[in-house]
Amino acid sequence: MDDNPADPASASCIPVLGKIHIRKEDISEDFIRASGPGGQNVNKVSTAVQLRFNLAGNETLPEDVKSRAARIAGSRLTQHGEIILQADRYRTRERNREDALERLLDLLRKALEKPKPRKATKPTLGSKKRRLDAKKQRGQIKKMRGRGARYDD
Repeated sequence: MDDNPADPASASCIPVLGKIHIRKEDISEDFIRASGPGGQNVNKVSTAVQLRFNLAGNETLPEDVKSRAARIAGSRLTQHGEIILQADRYRTRERNREDALERLLDLLRKALEKPKPRKATKPTLGSKKRRLDAKKQRGQIKKMRGRGARYDD
């Protein structure tokens, strides 16, 4: 099997959904010390994972998916177009690596969903009548204010 990056079956690709995939070269991982459970190990061993995904440099995702992923990522997106996810839920590096990658894939799967277009609707005849009746009633209340006995001297 050749190492063609466009081939989703290639060993250097991670499937996202259907034919959509990302390249392993677009992901980098750094191991940092985690807070939370771990006992004495928490101060000695770097088990937390900081996963960086190069969204701007990615060539396998369509542009509309990239823009939706950037919006979903929010503050986790850097100015250089990288999505940074930190995983320190578990005590082991491997579980944290899997957790970070799964969270990235979830984010990309959400970005793959195209938003349903909004259909403009018109107000019903009944709602128009109720609105006009309420306006007339409010106008009548205001019309009755301040006229008459207050200004008689």
